[in-house]
Amino acid sequence: MAVKRGIFLAPFDELVDPRTLADLARAAEEHGWDGFFLWDHLSYRAPVRALADPWVALAAIASATERLRLGPLVTPLARRRVAKLARETVTLDHLSAGRLTLGVGLGSEKTGELEEHYEVTDPRERARLLDRGLDRLAAYWGGDFEPLPVQRPRIPVWVAARWPHRRPLRRAARWDGLFPIDLPGPDALAELADEVRALGAGRDGRFDLVVDDETGTDPEEWAAAGATWLLTGFGLEPREADVRATISSGPG
Repeated sequence: MAVKRGIFLAPFDELVDPRTLADLARAAEEHGWDGFFLWDHLSYRAPVRALADPWVALAAIASATERLRLGPLVTPLARRRVAKLARETVTLDHLSAGRLTLGVGLGSEKTGELEEHYEVTDPRERARLLDRGLDRLAAYWGGDFEPLPVQRPRIPVWVAARWPHRRPLRRAARWDGLFPIDLPGPDALAELADEVRALGAGRDGRFDLVVDDETGTDPEEWAAAGATWLLTGFGLEPREADVRATISSGPG
């Protein structure tokens, strides 16, 4: 199966206007890209100054497109009220006609937002809250809240893991995909692919391995290592002109 290609953007500074992001997503759809994903942060370290709310921006993107898969990469459940997130995800799933994927993780200690915006900072406690939050989301999506999501049996969930840590692999194997961050190359992805499958990932259907590639590695090498999605990222300081040029060139 061919690797799907997506755009992966920090909605920072030049890209804080949701109308700009929606226009970029519309262009990505027209040029054959498969997905459009946004970072999810409340604040970020310098040089970042301005940030957009990813959920409002994703609603604009959903309204401007018809085919692209979309979602946040990644939402840290430790700083969210799960019931509110359940309402947001189901509403966005309906607005997009079933195109939402929810990326989740612990939240990064490198962003500068942990102490300011998290009630819980201990990584073990954040991991516990993430697991508990995912179970509650599944219950809300399964019928504790109405309406139900468009996507059945649930909205897909991709779980983030930072290389070379292995603890998140067991969590990811319970859900629908793994989003490993800071991979040194395709060989590392192949290692993770073997390990997460040994834990049972994909037994009930497709399991995604999602790569954010800023290295210029040949997509065929990622595909051979097991990637199902290859995302083109633009770092902390995305420039609208650069993003438009990449989108216009197509996914290749």
